[in-house]
Amino acid sequence: MWISWGLLLLLSLIWGSSYILIKRGLVAFEPLQVAAIRLAISAITFFPIFLWIRKEIDWSKWKYLLITGLTGNAIPAFLFAIAQTKLSSSLTGVLNSLTPLFTLVLAVIIFKLPFQKNKGIGIFIGFLGAFLLAWFGKESGAASDPWYVIFVVLGGVCYAISSNTVASKLQDSSSMVISAASFMMLLPAAFFLFFYSDVTTTLLTHEEGWSSFGFITILAILGTVLASILYYQLVHITGAVVSSFVSYLVPIVATVWGLVDGEPITVFSMIGMVLILTGVYIARK
Repeated sequence: MWISWGLLLLLSLIWGSSYILIKRGLVAFEPLQVAAIRLAISAITFFPIFLWIRKEIDWSKWKYLLITGLTGNAIPAFLFAIAQTKLSSSLTGVLNSLTPLFTLVLAVIIFKLPFQKNKGIGIFIGFLGAFLLAWFGKESGAASDPWYVIFVVLGGVCYAISSNTVASKLQDSSSMVISAASFMMLLPAAFFLFFYSDVTTTLLTHEEGWSSFGFITILAILGTVLASILYYQLVHITGAVVSSFVSYLVPIVATVWGLVDGEPITVFSMIGMVLILTGVYIARK
């Protein structure tokens, strides 16, 4: 139990800090470049781990490993980078706390988890909070375009697919195996996008190029590589739905970083966050 709590807290700190790192990366790079750098560095980091454990990989489950890599890392990397061109880092972090609700919905629809009245109420309250955040975000300056909330929602759906896939199809594989194998399948695409998006030109010509690259590197190593291993381990221990409740603490960390960075935090922002977390709590019961 203490291991589970420790993983939850550590993941919350790492993922809660990811949004401010994405924001720093976007100072010099476009969203496609931010995602490409993040994925390429992550794949490089995982390569020696892959060589070490390659014999443990069950390639008969390659489809599930690929789904996990795409929905747990690749697609969200693009979605959140795009979202933060119009949304503050703190708002994005709070909205991503909807992930447990998406995880629950998919668990009910696809994996036939029993659906109860309190789950429906929780989901309604959670999405009401998200609506308030999007609606009042433009007035507060936290969202220059509220429609970009859609990218965060899609990212949450991706995370939900990933966690349910790991919990139901990859229980026999260790977190290290899942992470390394899925990233090796993404490696060719990651390198293609890295060079296609012309990262090196921006790195050498933009005055903030190297500092933004450094922030993305930290994001990749901590927010992707280390977090992937820890999260899949947590899913193994607690299951998809319970492990997704790391989102209780992520918005708090993201909000604190937002305050430190001078982002607008309004009463409606706090009400929206409380509604989302309340919805997650009710749905969990």
